[in-house]
Amino acid sequence: MFNTLLFLNRIGPAELILIVILVLLLFGGKKIPELMRGLGRGVKEFKDAAKQDYSKEETTSKPSQPSQPAQPSQPAAENKE
Repeated sequence: MFNTLLFLNRIGPAELILIVILVLLLFGGKKIPELMRGLGRGVKEFKDAAKQDYSKEETTSKPSQPSQPAQPSQPAAENKE
């Protein structure tokens, strides 16, 4: 992990420009805004889920009672005349 942090200190403006150019070439100008919107929605959903209070759900939800098994349907008798 410490080696990863050392690598992040070495990224300068030239490397960032190179990364931006590579992303632009890979995805194209039209696709990048769509990717960013999707990323933003994902981050928002994650934050909302992290803020949600699960303690109320755990105390109020009880295991449901299994319902009685359904009666098997009997085939209709055929009239052979």
